[in-house]
Amino acid sequence: MEYIVSARKYRPMTFDSVVGQEALTTTLKNAVKSGKLAHAYLFCGPRGVGKTTCARIFAKAINCQHPTAEGEACNECESCQSFNEQRSLNIFELDAASNNSVEHIKTLMEQTRIPPQLGRYKVFIIDEVHMLSTAAFNAFLKTLEEPPAHVIFILATTEKHKILPTILSRCQIYDFERMTIRNTVNHLKHVAEQESITYEEQALAVIAEKADGGMRDALSIFDQAASFCQGNITYEKVIEDLNVLDSENYFQIIDLSINNKVSDIMVLLNHIINKGFDGGLLIQGLAKHVRNVLMAKDLQTLPLLEVSDQQRERYAEQAKKCETRFLYQALKLMNQCDINYRQSSNKRLLVELTLIEIAQITQPDDDASAGRRPRRLKSLFKQLIQQSQPKKTAPQVAQAKTAASPVTAKVTETGVPTPSQQPNTAPKPTQTMKLDNIGFSWGSLRQNTKNSKMNILPGTDATTRVEQTDATFTQEELELQWMSMCNRMPQEFSGIATRMKNMNPVITTFPQLQVTVDNTLIQQQMEEFKGRIVKTLINSLHNTGITLEITVVEQTGRVRLLTRREQFEALRKENPAVEKLRQDFDLELA
Repeated sequence: MEYIVSARKYRPMTFDSVVGQEALTTTLKNAVKSGKLAHAYLFCGPRGVGKTTCARIFAKAINCQHPTAEGEACNECESCQSFNEQRSLNIFELDAASNNSVEHIKTLMEQTRIPPQLGRYKVFIIDEVHMLSTAAFNAFLKTLEEPPAHVIFILATTEKHKILPTILSRCQIYDFERMTIRNTVNHLKHVAEQESITYEEQALAVIAEKADGGMRDALSIFDQAASFCQGNITYEKVIEDLNVLDSENYFQIIDLSINNKVSDIMVLLNHIINKGFDGGLLIQGLAKHVRNVLMAKDLQTLPLLEVSDQQRERYAEQAKKCETRFLYQALKLMNQCDINYRQSSNKRLLVELTLIEIAQITQPDDDASAGRRPRRLKSLFKQLIQQSQPKKTAPQVAQAKTAASPVTAKVTETGVPTPSQQPNTAPKPTQTMKLDNIGFSWGSLRQNTKNSKMNILPGTDATTRVEQTDATFTQEELELQWMSMCNRMPQEFSGIATRMKNMNPVITTFPQLQVTVDNTLIQQQMEEFKGRIVKTLINSLHNTGITLEITVVEQTGRVRLLTRREQFEALRKENPAVEKLRQDFDLELA
């Protein structure tokens, strides 16, 4: 007995047997019942969704001598019998991919003049009509617009955008939808029962997903899987036959990421790549998996999962363990990886870094064990200093404490010890370091800035005690400390800090300072910071007599801005060598 593939053997013969196109088939049946038929139809849609099948069923129903009340063909009259036996002279099929020239269209036009021998209409089904040349389209226009009364054209195409607008305007257009996974699985179940093949629903879901919305592709993959599995289609055998990555890997990666197990994820990634799977496809599949987990968190979006019932339950279980913030952040990281994957020269490293970042989303902020930046470095400095210092005996420790007590007793709030007022006869104290102020966190800096409005620099506030000295300083030292002060200002004062960097403080009468600004608005803003600026300069330059005067520069008149041409002309007059250089190199001002 001749073997026929499932895509041909189970091809629909009636409108009701067409899967997934209920709206279109209902419209066509109503047209047959009412007798209101157009002269040209255009069926559009992806491959394998039933365009040519519906065209044949429609053509048979049009010429049926005794159609049913629902608009179906009777399959008993001579017209239906001749169509089923492929000997009908009223229905013609033309493949436009191989018959796309003007001569082929002219031959077709000559056949339209002959009336039908049996039935009411001559139906011409032109498949892949977008393959016609422009000249063939133009030759087809007149006949398509005003064909003979006994002629109906049914055009089918997968690429509607390639058809001329003049052709589209002359047809009734029907857009076919992709097959959903649920419809495809149900149809595969029907075929498996007819063929006495046992199956697992999860395996059929993998086949439907691999088909990407095409029923013909799904049936072809079904035949392949049935041959490989020898009549018992299981999930393990299907993913082995189709070389599909097991969804269990995605569940494992998310579970490991929640628990911050980066090492286990790297081992699993290496195992997947060694099987021959591409890292980019892994990221795409994982992104789709995370999207499904996100949909499973809400009962309203749970029906959006086009998976088997068993898989839907697993998604719902994992959704309970995942925070919404984790899923959003993971999707963002994987989307960025997918964008950069093609341009990356080290694709595996990009995938590894992405998975590591996903595994660190739920990592505590103060844990630096997985590569995160620690918030405070104080403990690290303590360990380094303790390791670098030699161990002291008990008498040495006691002597050091006694010698250091006069110095450490008086410490300013900035953490800088002030010189002791002990007589010179005292033994030279051992220098000690207060470790509490080594390093600072951004959190503590923001807290200090929030709590004290008088705080410009870390460690400087209104209660700081300044050493009473009258040290001299030069203009260069003033400018250096001024720039250093601007660089140390917190982020919230970045605007005034930028303006201050462009200012030039000068010494008028030592130690009186003066700064000029461009307008009164900046002057008022600087006056608000004046007290803090002076206090910072006193600490930096060790002179308590420093004062600051902020003045507005006098505008003598408006300065006219020169154009680029005028700037070049002025430069050429001042320096004739510029003109000579332009002439030697034959340059032109852009």
